[in-house]
Amino acid sequence: MSEKDENVVCMKKELSVTKVTKSGGGQASGGDQGQPAEITTTEQTSEVVITIHEEAIRTRRGEKLKKIWEVAEAAQKQNAEPKIQRVPIMLRDHKIFDKCFEPRVVALGPYHHGKEKYEQVGDKINDLRECYDEKATKDYDDEALAWMLFVDGCSTLEFMYKYEKLEEFKIKRDQVAFAEQDMLLLENQLPHRLLKWLIKKSKIHQELNTSIEGFIRMHGGAPRDPATKREPTHLLDLLRTRMVGCPPSPSTKSGRRSTEGGHSFRNVQELQAAGIHFRYSKTNSLRAISFKLRFQCCGFLYLPIIKVDDSMRPKFMNMIAYEMCSDFQNDFEVTSYIGFLDSLIDHPDDVKHLRKKGIVRNLLGSDEEVAQLFNEIATDLVPNDAIYRNVKTQIEDHYKTKWKTWMAQFFHDHFNSPWTFLAFIGVLLGLGLSGIQTWYAVFSDPSPCDAVCKYLKTHPG
Repeated sequence: MSEKDENVVCMKKELSVTKVTKSGGGQASGGDQGQPAEITTTEQTSEVVITIHEEAIRTRRGEKLKKIWEVAEAAQKQNAEPKIQRVPIMLRDHKIFDKCFEPRVVALGPYHHGKEKYEQVGDKINDLRECYDEKATKDYDDEALAWMLFVDGCSTLEFMYKYEKLEEFKIKRDQVAFAEQDMLLLENQLPHRLLKWLIKKSKIHQELNTSIEGFIRMHGGAPRDPATKREPTHLLDLLRTRMVGCPPSPSTKSGRRSTEGGHSFRNVQELQAAGIHFRYSKTNSLRAISFKLRFQCCGFLYLPIIKVDDSMRPKFMNMIAYEMCSDFQNDFEVTSYIGFLDSLIDHPDDVKHLRKKGIVRNLLGSDEEVAQLFNEIATDLVPNDAIYRNVKTQIEDHYKTKWKTWMAQFFHDHFNSPWTFLAFIGVLLGLGLSGIQTWYAVFSDPSPCDAVCKYLKTHPG
């Protein structure tokens, strides 16, 4: 059989053999029941070679895919709370995103616990186990898991509570920044219910709740909406919910994603040349994207303000990874928002215009870096086209209406600065005054001086 027709899989199985020997040698008998037994354990390794045909591999892959879809559908039907899972492999495959998912300073929870480069609630332990994927906690007994989550939970709350005074504890600013990023990694999440239980046991529960609220708002989350009843799964879920904002009405909501875009899309410079102006939205919700037409020829695209700094890439990449988890039913709002911005930003000049309009706050460096950042984050993403379908339709209709484009181009060419506008107003005033003077010269009644001159001409003597 050729190498192309088969794959060989080698597995090593560790076998533990326990041997019980009675002191004194020989077989155990009723006469030596009182003698202490010597227990020795030896480990043996056996190697098993399994040959798997490619056809069997394809069948197995098909079965796995089918099982994955069945699990996803079952989770959707049960509307189960999503578990804290690993980052999907399709995102981990990109080497440029490696640093977005690995903690640098603080490892929280079981996924990265015990790694050498990281620092290292008994009655509720079963509930807490259910918050994680089963594989994440199988190597920890109840006592070890409870102690780990207790310490990590207290450390998380203490970090947010003492955030403004961390320098007093000789914690450097770069360590603080890395710790903040680590607390928002998907694989580094602690169950939100754990934090709630710890807060209830504290004497400063109000202050701790306020510190969590401040931490979320500092990273771009909106204030809590009293109408929101769903409890967050973890801090990353809470931040995502606050950034996305209120869900749309049932008539416009769509839980289905599509890879077929209904409209071709243009970047900022092309839309600007077509008479579309950019303004920042009144709220920073990722849903606050709208298009309005004024004066029948000028379009205005409103976008939420976004701060671009070193934390943006890992923060958004982990929210996107969370949206891709099979047990989290969502409309891919963050994924779609990044896809929308990526369609607008192709060149540094696109970033420059959005920055001048106050939409992009560039704390990263050059506009070229920002453009590259959006292009990288949007790699291989499949957004939900239904979310911004109305906005894209309005933009496309405006772009395809030629007279609107011509009018917009005229205003753009002749009134693109205050001086050209003032010059135009001056010309209009000059033409107006000349017209008024001509009208009076033709149609006005003769003045008394004209009558005297006429009389003198007709009566010379």
